[in-house]
Amino acid sequence: MPQVNVSDTRLYVEDTGGKGPVVLFSHGLLYSCRMWDAQVPSLRGRFRCISYDHRGQGQSEIPKGGYDLENLAEDAAALIRVLGVPPVHFVGLSMGGMVGMRVAARHPELVRSLVLLDTSADPEPPKNLPRYRMLTFIERWLGPRLVMGAVMKIMHGATVRADPSRAAELLAVRDRFIAMNRIGAVRAINGVLSRRGIKDELKNIRVPTLVLVGEEDTATVPAKAEAIAAGIAGATLVRVPLAGHLSPIDNPGFVTEQLSSFLTNLGTS
Repeated sequence: MPQVNVSDTRLYVEDTGGKGPVVLFSHGLLYSCRMWDAQVPSLRGRFRCISYDHRGQGQSEIPKGGYDLENLAEDAAALIRVLGVPPVHFVGLSMGGMVGMRVAARHPELVRSLVLLDTSADPEPPKNLPRYRMLTFIERWLGPRLVMGAVMKIMHGATVRADPSRAAELLAVRDRFIAMNRIGAVRAINGVLSRRGIKDELKNIRVPTLVLVGEEDTATVPAKAEAIAAGIAGATLVRVPLAGHLSPIDNPGFVTEQLSSFLTNLGTS
């Protein structure tokens, strides 16, 4: 592809191709489609896997506006239509999950099933805002290196951070954070922090839904996942052991197994 015109911007897209059902991957804040590098290879033999970078992040364009969650959801809906692939199995983590819930609730014809990882249907808790806004300020004006210690604690579980065998892997993740475009990152962060809640829309989601949450997630705590699962009829909740906010990275094998099982049980025709 890899750039696709959507609305007022261009999104970076990776597409494995193939004739199987489409699985669309939507990454979390401050990341890119690289978030799914452990899952896509395991699924691409049976599914057509498409992953994309949100505006302002990864390799997508960095427009001046449009970073609120409502607009990001419309980006995703437009992408699905432009690619001509509906309905998709939508897989989203954190910000990507916030996008997925909005698309599934408002554009049901575009979504076949929904997988939500480490996300929330609530506004950002007011108690978090001063700290997150200070980290954003430092990121913008002094550079990301100064906030990486705090960011890594938010993103990864204590078990992974304490494991010497994972040190090189986490260093690579840290370097990826540092390499982000500051302007795009700040705009994306502000879009997430200013989001409104959508708990009242969860009842409109009527597709098979799997909710995953890291047991050590301190950014969107397991109680947030429990509330989402309770609000979507028939949703299944699974806790990911030994994982923090980035569960597909902290415990990739477990997440891949859960995702593969869920999608396979829905059928590949």
